[in-house]
Amino acid sequence: MAGEWAFEVMRGLPHLEVCQLPTAGYEHALPWVPAGVTLCNGAGIHDASTAELAVGLILTRLRRLDDMARAMPRGEFLHDRFDALADKSVVVVGAGGIGQALRRRLEGFECDVVLVGRTARDGVRARDDLDDLILEADVVVLALPLDNSSRCMVNAGFLSRMKDGALLVNVARGGIVDTDAMLTEAGRLNFALDVTDPEPLPADHPLWRAPGVFISPHVGGNTSAFLPRVGHLVTDQVQRWQSGDPLRNVIVS
Repeated sequence: MAGEWAFEVMRGLPHLEVCQLPTAGYEHALPWVPAGVTLCNGAGIHDASTAELAVGLILTRLRRLDDMARAMPRGEFLHDRFDALADKSVVVVGAGGIGQALRRRLEGFECDVVLVGRTARDGVRARDDLDDLILEADVVVLALPLDNSSRCMVNAGFLSRMKDGALLVNVARGGIVDTDAMLTEAGRLNFALDVTDPEPLPADHPLWRAPGVFISPHVGGNTSAFLPRVGHLVTDQVQRWQSGDPLRNVIVS
């Protein structure tokens, strides 16, 4: 299910037992789910597509592909030496499916990747280490859920610790970043955003015209891989429900 209309329909189903979301994010659904209904999210469906977009956003700003696209209508040959991803330090905040998928893809670019989760474990640094990690990071990618602990986590203090010219990529949720703080740092820092706060971003919002900012319209998971993967998940969930096996990706039960 997705969209307010779908949740309105759900409230009219007195015998409903399970609600399956097609998205990894679920915060928008919590107010709508009736008591006693099991809520499952779509974790895993968007991992590959969102990780692909994150790589694309990184390369877009490092290699200034967006600037080149803007120069094309002017017939301008924007020839210069731009940043490579090779040898860069990349911090991926979020050690779930998307973060793991992104790390696998970045390994082929010969960059140094650090994965950050809530707590430290094998191959993952703790979120408490972020203040130190971002000091030397060339690229910081946000791929974590939006909750009370992450809302406006990327604030003025966070951004001020990032070095000049560093790139922040957000493929998570817009509410994780303080938009006003981002506008203040635009130009000193670079930003590649698939999500914003507010969203959709009003046409007259200054973020559209801020220096060093590239925005895509929340398309991380909106690819040709989406429907087949949703179909596989729903089929598996129905089979589990019919056989009495535990459902996948249970958020509320």
